[in-house]
Amino acid sequence: MSEARKIVECVVNYSEGRDMDKIEKIVDPYRQAENVKLLNYEADKDYNRVVVTIMGEPEAVKNSVVESVGIAAELIDMTKHEGQHSRMGATDVVPFIPIKNMSMAEAVELAKETAKAINEAHDIPVFLYEKAASTPARENLAKVRKGQFEGMPEKLQDPEWHPDFGKNEIHPTAGVTAVGARMPLVAYNIDLDTQNVEIANKIARAIRHSGGGFRYIKAGGVEIKERGITQVTMNITDYTKTSVYRVFETVKMEAKRYGVNVLGSEVVGLVPMEALIDSAAYYLGLYGFSMDKVIETSLME
Repeated sequence: MSEARKIVECVVNYSEGRDMDKIEKIVDPYRQAENVKLLNYEADKDYNRVVVTIMGEPEAVKNSVVESVGIAAELIDMTKHEGQHSRMGATDVVPFIPIKNMSMAEAVELAKETAKAINEAHDIPVFLYEKAASTPARENLAKVRKGQFEGMPEKLQDPEWHPDFGKNEIHPTAGVTAVGARMPLVAYNIDLDTQNVEIANKIARAIRHSGGGFRYIKAGGVEIKERGITQVTMNITDYTKTSVYRVFETVKMEAKRYGVNVLGSEVVGLVPMEALIDSAAYYLGLYGFSMDKVIETSLME
């Protein structure tokens, strides 16, 4: 009997959200690759960032990522990049998520192989983060990315921050990339009807783990000038322990302190169906609702 087919997801973040011609070229390797499916890509002009979600067999995903990273390095000049989102490289982060017949240990090994290949092919220094981190200090992406592109040349001179792959010098235009392995997360933004970004920052501090909030929330405030609003932008790193509805309701409660309303929210990239079940049950007052009551669950079995 043949070995069960392994499936991995990869959610690659690139520092380009405005030039669709460049974005299409960066995404193209995923369209062309065999055993890789391009699931979704969403560009954000304010963040100047595109999030690309792919899924497929591990080796095929790795090869397509390495090819796309090379294209991004050619097309994106980080010395000219501006945006609301923290960033340190043309290809900023490359997380691998085990989906089917694949362990976290195997996803970690894939992350290490991909990081090595990126450095060897494109001379871009790479940090390993989250479950693939080489030291506890590198598990948190925010710590790895602290200093951003502009501060990386000095940061890499610190012996504690020598890249896991490559020299302690940034790529002059493509910067530095982080490659890791993690469980599925929900990238989630909540819109506020205020242009005062300090209010968004205060709310973000109240809900994130480092500020005494929810254990599985990383959050910050950003200004969306084009729309005249601000956002509380966050990652829910374990939606099974911190539900989407709980975060949404808490932000609404905190916003009232400042006379601010929540306008709505958005999911960036793809979201596991299970992450929405709790919210549906909460807002509809459903009893005993679960994935088993969703028709599509039976189709996927």
